[in-house]
Amino acid sequence: MITDINFHEKYMEIAMSQARKAYHLDEVPVGAIIVRNDEIIAKSCNMTISKNDSTAHAEIEAIKKACKYVKNHRITNTTIYVTLEPCAMCYGAIIQSRIDLIVFGAYDKNTGVCGSCSNLTESKCFNHKPKLVGGILENECSDLLRKFFKERRD
Repeated sequence: MITDINFHEKYMEIAMSQARKAYHLDEVPVGAIIVRNDEIIAKSCNMTISKNDSTAHAEIEAIKKACKYVKNHRITNTTIYVTLEPCAMCYGAIIQSRIDLIVFGAYDKNTGVCGSCSNLTESKCFNHKPKLVGGILENECSDLLRKFFKERRD
């Protein structure tokens, strides 16, 4: 597993560009990319509102694109970079697709299942255990989300 923070920040910046795309579409600003062998094989952002689809989270959309790209339902030897800690649905999709490493930005105390709200990463019921790195560009990721929700409240 790559532990170089600068390496992860480079890719999280690209995930942030996807989150900014979601922001401009009036979607909750979450972005995700999937990387294999230092190549981005999929990028996406939240699309739940524009697609009228509650499952169209950034992670799910990126996983679908990556599966098509590799022509397999398993996308092994990959890392997913996502600007917000995954929810239960997205964590389940990550496990099913056999992603090896989850790198996320902001922690999500409301729905995050990688340690914030609950911790599915420690569950013994899954046959695949992705590694985890959290808090990469945390402030930038959190700031965009705070800005979005503040504007919605105002």
